[in-house]
Amino acid sequence: MKKTIAILTAGGDCPGINAVIRAVAKTAINDHGMDVVGIEDGFLGLIEGRWRQLGYEDVSDIITRGGTILGTSNKSDPFGFVVDGDVEHPERVDVSDTVIKNFERIGASSLIAIGGDGTLSISEKLRGKGLPVIGIPKTIDNDVSCTDYTFGFDSAVATATEAIDKIHTTAQSHHRVMIIEVMGRYVGWLALCSGTAGGGDVILIPEIPYDIGIVCNRLVERGKRGKRFTIVVVSEGAKESGGELVVKKVVKDSHDRLRLGGIAEVLAAEVEKRTGLETRVTVLGHLQRGGTPTAFDRVLATRFGREAATLACQSSTGVMVALKCGDIVTVPIKDAVAELKKVPRDHHLIATAESVGMSFGV
Repeated sequence: MKKTIAILTAGGDCPGINAVIRAVAKTAINDHGMDVVGIEDGFLGLIEGRWRQLGYEDVSDIITRGGTILGTSNKSDPFGFVVDGDVEHPERVDVSDTVIKNFERIGASSLIAIGGDGTLSISEKLRGKGLPVIGIPKTIDNDVSCTDYTFGFDSAVATATEAIDKIHTTAQSHHRVMIIEVMGRYVGWLALCSGTAGGGDVILIPEIPYDIGIVCNRLVERGKRGKRFTIVVVSEGAKESGGELVVKKVVKDSHDRLRLGGIAEVLAAEVEKRTGLETRVTVLGHLQRGGTPTAFDRVLATRFGREAATLACQSSTGVMVALKCGDIVTVPIKDAVAELKKVPRDHHLIATAESVGMSFGV
């Protein structure tokens, strides 16, 4: 009998998702003669019973497009689906059985789930209930374990670096301290890579709590050396030593309820108070998730998609495709979501940044 595979995209969007959808569908159709069904809006589509057939033409000419043609949602955890209540006391119900039943209605032999740690964690729990799932790691944060890179990360670094480059010139012109806040949640890969590429003078990441006194001293020292401007790149999850995360808001119906943001404003206020230096803030926000994927991400997404479709044909389950030393490999999903991939303190890029004079506030 002709096999059918299903595919969904969940969590935050990023450049490269459509490249994966294209690669999965075209490989399934060309190499294995399988039918492909696209589930709309992530797990919400499986909860509400919304999906559609994906033909060859549906996935043509989408490799350059950002976003996802299937839609996505980061507010649809089947094991804690919010039906009522306020932010502090949301009423959650387990609708995972509904997900399983709707998947059985599709008649698919495999579900390919594209997402970050939240999506993959949900996928692993559904696998425990018998759903045959294959994961593809997607996030601009690059925080999924067991893979060197997630697709979407390189594109976000390119976007953030370009923004830092543009801010650099206005910082020089007005002799200001410019603080650029980038995404990354609880890890600092995005800030570290874009800050290093963009020539940031100070880079603040969650893995290295900063000392505000040391940060301010660095700004003042630059002024004494004739440097009349400073570029500070700060991850949204960075915090002062002994301090707390800066939370922008709480979202009741999300897998991760905390929405970080605002650390740049907090930092700017403290810098101006302590140094008197004119300081401005730029929050890049969702700009980092949009736009055309880089060539690296297009290639990586295509390789991931092809491998996932091949694994689906072989009836593999409970595995995630990953990049290891240039090769595409498979790892158990449970290992990939066991912990976030954080920046090690002894990472070579930290040492490199420090060698060229960048400060991490310590």
